[in-house]
Amino acid sequence: MAGAGEGAFESRFVTARDGLKLHARLYGRPAPGRLPVLCLAGLAGHSGDFDVLARALAPVRQVIALDYRGRGLSASDPDWRNYALPVELEDLLTVTTALGLARAVFIGTSRGGLLTMLTSAVRPSLIAAAILNDIGPVIEGAGLARIKSYLGRLPTPATLDEAVALLKSIGQSRFPVLTDADWRGQAANIWMERDGRLMAAFDPALTKTLESVSFDRPMPTLWPQFDGLVGVPVMVIRGEHSDILSAATVGTMADRRPDLDVLTVQGQGHAPLLTDGPSIGRIQSFIRRSDPE
Repeated sequence: MAGAGEGAFESRFVTARDGLKLHARLYGRPAPGRLPVLCLAGLAGHSGDFDVLARALAPVRQVIALDYRGRGLSASDPDWRNYALPVELEDLLTVTTALGLARAVFIGTSRGGLLTMLTSAVRPSLIAAAILNDIGPVIEGAGLARIKSYLGRLPTPATLDEAVALLKSIGQSRFPVLTDADWRGQAANIWMERDGRLMAAFDPALTKTLESVSFDRPMPTLWPQFDGLVGVPVMVIRGEHSDILSAATVGTMADRRPDLDVLTVQGQGHAPLLTDGPSIGRIQSFIRRSDPE
């Protein structure tokens, strides 16, 4: 395992069980009495999605943001079938073990929330608290169909300005409150500059994982995995315009967990960026309440 300092974070590389190199960003340092935070991105996301939030949390605790295989700076897998939750869950456990992470607050956006709930089934002691960002035990098929319709089919923009215009054209109706700086930050995360040109920050083969998804029948639910978070504080964040996590599902989650901390992010869809002050403040408060007394 090797490390290299870069700005506000340190890059770490961990070898997965099958030999593939995985990357994580480490912000801040471990602090007595302060739980570390583990950030898990969405399907095509990566550690950079959490940069603003991680910088806000890092002055008082360590934050670790993971790149799944085939995303960010982690190596691509020659077999696209390994872009699957069971493999990514094993990678997650490998990284946390290598980094000596025994217990943490999980912040999972979309797919990262699914991995959080799955972790509760295989290593519940690792989760001290959980924040599920725009994901729950019921996934709305309409949202998945939308993601399937464009993931991997977007043209590669020549410049960051073109990337911003492209993102606005497909997402502004669901994210009407975003500023130009927000859109630019999103574009810089989705397309990374390599060898002087923009490239997708994920392996294009990742899109094959959605080709077999059928919307003719309801998606499997994860209520047992959500219930596995019993005993630890849980927060759910929903974008006002989300088409992945419905308000009805959030209501059922709250019925099953009366202590559930619920935040609705106005003017955003799937998934909230977690870069605005009010959202960051709510997350900071939730994590502080989860710290050991």
